Amino acid sequence: MSALKKTGRRSLLVTSATLLSLSVTAPAALAAPAPSTSPTVTPPAGMSTVGGVRLGRPGTQVNLAPGVPVLPKDITARSWIVTDAESGEVLAAHNAHWRLPPASTLKMLFADTLLPRFPKEEKHKVVPSDLAGMGVGSSVVGIKEGHTYSVHDLWLGVFLRSGNDAVHVLSSMNEGVAQTVKDMQDHADELQARDTHVVSPDGYDEPGQVSSAYDLTLIARSGLQKKDFRDYCSTVSARFETGEIRNTNRLLSGDTDVPVYQGIAGVKNGNTTNAGATFTGVAERNGRVLLVTVMHPDKPEHNEVYKETAKLFDWGFQAAGKVNPVGELVPPRSALPSPDPGASAGKSAGRGGSEARPVAGATAGSGSGVGTAAAIAGGAVVLLAGAAFLINRRWPLPDLMRRRTRP
Repeated sequence: MSALKKTGRRSLLVTSATLLSLSVTAPAALAAPAPSTSPTVTPPAGMSTVGGVRLGRPGTQVNLAPGVPVLPKDITARSWIVTDAESGEVLAAHNAHWRLPPASTLKMLFADTLLPRFPKEEKHKVVPSDLAGMGVGSSVVGIKEGHTYSVHDLWLGVFLRSGNDAVHVLSSMNEGVAQTVKDMQDHADELQARDTHVVSPDGYDEPGQVSSAYDLTLIARSGLQKKDFRDYCSTVSARFETGEIRNTNRLLSGDTDVPVYQGIAGVKNGNTTNAGATFTGVAERNGRVLLVTVMHPDKPEHNEVYKETAKLFDWGFQAAGKVNPVGELVPPRSALPSPDPGASAGKSAGRGGSEARPVAGATAGSGSGVGTAAAIAGGAVVLLAGAAFLINRRWPLPDLMRRRTRP
């Protein structure tokens, strides 16, 4: 279990106009279209442009050039994205903002929202109302009424077995499903995950419940700033009341037709009737950390979502450092620069123009995860120099653990 190799800090220089177009919002008509209750097999002609104009276009977006490997030709997913997890660069994407049912990958948002709220040692005795309202055929870890569980055990059930029963118990501890859905939606809005509309906390198919490959990647990146999130999503097996449980992420735990992927460290899989198979994964190789999200492969083969993810990881590790990005992962709203750059410029000029201004909201323990990133990276800062912002966009992922077995 080795820590990630340390890599140099990277900065992105953009003009103020570019910053606003890429990181703040898209035009209202594209930023947040109404959720679809019956997703089609054809992406809409216009999608959100959060993260870059090209990410709002249908079809594959990549900057091929001499020395850049060609993309794998047998990718059938309706939507996918390959990103550098630390710099936020989008290396390639296909229908990145297509709003589709997320299935249990939505549990990443659930975990990123609720993980900081309950100590792992806290115990909870399950009552019948805790398990009320679960969808028919839900995946479960085996929570039983009248039994007492630690918060730690409940999170193992969420991450390893994708247990909707564990999600509902934790939601009950958080003042109920309705409050949890609201909290998750608020957190998605804070992360600028504008394609995401939450209806159920567990990702079970519900009319209007959608997300996108872009948003799921934003959510995973935020969650990975939290040590507990990293630890749980990288756990291969653990002891539970019902016996040993193993992670259903096949790139992490392996299967007969899918080997364990080199450097894999999480994150979350899902599968429902409407969503098909969905998956977001994080992997590290030679100090480079990539995030790949794949939604609804059309090829009806066993474990196809993992096979296509592995191919995109392979391409990403070969292309990283050679391919020019087609967009970026935007920061949380609390990390955006002041809306009054003129005032900031005046203050900077008054101090000789050389002092950095800390990003608003970048405090330890922030629910967005940016606080942890700031503590690790020494604080994300925004510098004003003429008409350009210098933004430190690197979010290091320390002690990212791989293939853990937990008690």
